[in-house]
Amino acid sequence: MIVITGATGALNGATVDHLLTLVPATQIAVVARDVSKAQRFADLGVEVRHGDYADPAGLPAAFDGADQLLLVSSSDPKADAVALHSAAIDAAVAAKAGRILYTSHQNALLDTAFKPGRDHGETEQLLERSGIAWTSLRNGFYAHSLTWMTGPWRETGVIAVPGDGPVSWTARDDSAQAAAVILAAGTGFDGPVTITANAAPTFAELAVTASELAGRTVTVELLDDDAWLAAQVERGTPEFMARFLLGFYQAARRGDFAGVDPQLATLLGREPQPAANFL
Repeated sequence: MIVITGATGALNGATVDHLLTLVPATQIAVVARDVSKAQRFADLGVEVRHGDYADPAGLPAAFDGADQLLLVSSSDPKADAVALHSAAIDAAVAAKAGRILYTSHQNALLDTAFKPGRDHGETEQLLERSGIAWTSLRNGFYAHSLTWMTGPWRETGVIAVPGDGPVSWTARDDSAQAAAVILAAGTGFDGPVTITANAAPTFAELAVTASELAGRTVTVELLDDDAWLAAQVERGTPEFMARFLLGFYQAARRGDFAGVDPQLATLLGREPQPAANFL
């Protein structure tokens, strides 16, 4: 049995969709906080179970019979993500899961400026200590984030960012499909598995692409951190979220998102989607 959490979300929901093309629905169970939102999977013959990382007492039952258990990482920037992940891993141990797969990130680094990267790094340490076979799906930075990471360049002709750095912008659906392929394979993927696009363009390089797409010149303006934060708050972004996002740019300046790997293309049997698709 393949048990998948977070299936009502965009990432693992897409993973289930891809997995249904590879294995019978009777081999899949999904875990959701609100089971009514998973009705579309139930209609396809997938077992739907209730489970919530914040209610660990019920998780062992939700994970029961899992030969493979795909844990989605917490997406709440205000949550204690590591504590939630720890509860889920403990429940997987209690349920005697055969393998844990975890949606991590390519910058799973304990010293990165980007908080989710630190959370992923700590969670991978928990997986290592769990005593269960594990796979960490180190996905590249999701390319749909370009919608807000590049700002309103279509109106202004300017991509204003607090520093530049290479980022292997990766399509979320490509990551989901890769996870499905790995789950269907069942073996051969141990520890960290890097899943990124084939290129890591800087914002300066994205500006060149944006210029070609828009038919006019798009430039990059490098702001210092304080000026960028002030501009975000003025545009209506809550200060907490602006500081959270600033960590991304600081990590990118250091090269934390620069790595690329051919593994994704191999898993997909085609080239991953380029960043230009999202501009």
